[in-house]
Amino acid sequence: MEMGKKRMAVLVGCNYPNTQNELHGCINDVLAMKEVLVKRFGFDASHVQLLTDAPGSVVLPTGANIKRALGHMIDQAEAGDVLFFHYSGHGTWIPSNKPGHAFRQDEAIVPCDFNLITDVDFRQLVNRLPKGASLTILSDSCHSGGLIDKEKEQIGPNATITANNTAVHSHNPKAIPFESILQHLTSLTNINTSDVGTHLLEFFGSDASLKYRLPPLEWDLFDSLKPDEGILLSGCQANETSADMSPYEGGGKAYGAFSNAVQMVLKQHSGQLSNKQLVTMAREVLQAQGFEQQHPCLYCSDQNAIATFLWQPEF
Repeated sequence: MEMGKKRMAVLVGCNYPNTQNELHGCINDVLAMKEVLVKRFGFDASHVQLLTDAPGSVVLPTGANIKRALGHMIDQAEAGDVLFFHYSGHGTWIPSNKPGHAFRQDEAIVPCDFNLITDVDFRQLVNRLPKGASLTILSDSCHSGGLIDKEKEQIGPNATITANNTAVHSHNPKAIPFESILQHLTSLTNINTSDVGTHLLEFFGSDASLKYRLPPLEWDLFDSLKPDEGILLSGCQANETSADMSPYEGGGKAYGAFSNAVQMVLKQHSGQLSNKQLVTMAREVLQAQGFEQQHPCLYCSDQNAIATFLWQPEF
């Protein structure tokens, strides 16, 4: 891929204020990322769209609004463009309804309205990319490993990292259990079923995930048959949780542990870093901080593993 002509980003921070699922650092995460995108990576501030659930926000990060923003960004893209999506908020594991995967779990993020965006949705977005454009997704959420369906694992559960005994401060996991998701959706639809797809289709209609709007046999349309330009930096492995640090534990500022680790690496290394280098170094930061149960992962093609993160210009 050549250097990008346009650089566009969608940044989503969900703190779920005044709910039992409240987090504290997610909006701070994406505000910090916006600054570094503009100052370091050459993004025009007008091409960086911010969606948060802070009081007074004009555009809330609902499932429909997030997908609309991502779709609009992809529709504007041309060959050589660099697209970026940073999500900081809750993730969840949902029962898979893929043929032959009866006992497998699939990954999803949880927008502020609980209209889940699933691994199938992210696969479809990557497949819509114009040839030569790239989409980098940084998901600081629980169960985020594998969030782009069928993307190749470069750094994942099989990567080794030495454990240590450093004590980590208390934190909130950025996960909402499936049972809680189901309970909330049931309260919206008043339908007595454990099938999450039924609830999502009933309440959100055409804005529900493609995972539930398409018959499973049509999912082959979204297969990744060859290396693509999707790049996922996940805050943890699919079976792990990502940490949200409260203001008290974060030294006066709330933040997501993975988003903060990425920011620390970028501050310590001003030159170009490959996607693989960035994730490896972020793992090392979290390990040094005592996060022994959170291992960031990288999913992308072999070529993009060694490509420069966000195709940072040389200055």
